[in-house]
Amino acid sequence: MRTIAKLFGKSPFAPLQTHMKSVARCLEKLSNSFKLLFEGDFDRLVQEADAVSRLEHEADLIKNDIRNTLPKSLFMPVDRAHFLEILSFQDRLADKAEDIAQLLTLRPLDKFDLFKADLFAFYEKNFEAFISAKKIIEELDELLEFSFGGMEAEKVREMVDKTAFLEHEADKLQHAFLQKFFTLSDDLSPPAFYLWIRLIKEIGEISDIAEKLSNRIRMTLELK
Repeated sequence: MRTIAKLFGKSPFAPLQTHMKSVARCLEKLSNSFKLLFEGDFDRLVQEADAVSRLEHEADLIKNDIRNTLPKSLFMPVDRAHFLEILSFQDRLADKAEDIAQLLTLRPLDKFDLFKADLFAFYEKNFEAFISAKKIIEELDELLEFSFGGMEAEKVREMVDKTAFLEHEADKLQHAFLQKFFTLSDDLSPPAFYLWIRLIKEIGEISDIAEKLSNRIRMTLELK
C-alpha cells in the first residue's frame, strides 16, 4: 500500500482523494445495508453493519496518516487549515455511514412497510448529494492544473451548486417524510418512535455534510 507521504509527492490533493475513495466505500456498503433492510434480511444486515465499521476504521487510519504526514512548511496550493477542514468533512461522512448502519441493526423498524418507500427515496437523495461532493474532490487535480481559475473553476462552482440543490431536495423530502410519519405514528412505542426519528435525522446529515464539504471547496476557490 502506498504511503501517504508518497501520495503527497504525486499530488497535494492525492491524499484527500485517497481518503474520499475510502469514505465512498463506507457509503456504498451502507447502500447495500438499505437493500438488505428492504429485503428483510436482518441477519445479513448485522454483517453489513460490521463491514461498514471496518471500512470506517480503514478511513480513520488514512485520515490519521494524512494528519501526521501533512507538511507544515512545504508550499501547498491551499491553506493547510482549509485542507484539514476538507479532510474533517470527509471523515464525518464515514462516521455518519457507520452510525446509520448501526442504527439499522438495533431492532426491526415498526411500520416499516408503511414508510419504506419514503425512507428509500430519502436515503437515495442524500446519497446522490454525497456522490456530487465526491466528484468535486475528484476534480481537484484539474483545478490545480488550471491554477484554480478559468473554465475548470467555473465547472466546479456549478458542481457545488448542484450539491446544494440536491441537499435542498433532500430537505424537502425529509419534511414530507416527517409530516407523514407524525401523522401515522401515534401507536408506536417510545423506542420505535425514537429509532425512526434518529434514523431520519442521521440520514439527512449526509447531504448536509456533503453541502458543507462542497462549500468549503467553493470558499477555497474564492480565496485564490
